[in-house]
Amino acid sequence: MIINTASAQETIDAAEKFAYDLDVGDIILYTGELGAGKTHFTKGIAKRFGINEREVTSPTFTIVNEYTGKTGLKMHHFDLYRIKDLDDLYATGFFDYLDGSSVICAEWSENIPGLSQELEGAWLVAIEKTGDTSRRIKIERLK
Repeated sequence: MIINTASAQETIDAAEKFAYDLDVGDIILYTGELGAGKTHFTKGIAKRFGINEREVTSPTFTIVNEYTGKTGLKMHHFDLYRIKDLDDLYATGFFDYLDGSSVICAEWSENIPGLSQELEGAWLVAIEKTGDTSRRIKIERLK
């Protein structure tokens, strides 16, 4: 699926719509350059699950932010920018979160060779800047 958006709000809205296909236990892996809109996309997913989108911020320095929606659903939002390989990722405790009790959103997944193969069935969301505020978002399910 490919979605083109013209603003940050359209990216949030597109993510909220996409999130209706998500279930607890799903993993979303993002790729895209700095400022591509990965956190905005996460805001849309959060909104779908009753999490105040204004509370969602990039976990750049904390590695993971946890949010709980109005229904009790948990969402874990990871920033993997500083993680270099699967061994580093294991050391962060990332795989402990894959217990099926939350939705996982992981920015900078392309920084970890082999991660997409480790997480069969995850969603890959590739966000590309096509202008100052416009984006091309490609969404696919990993096999």
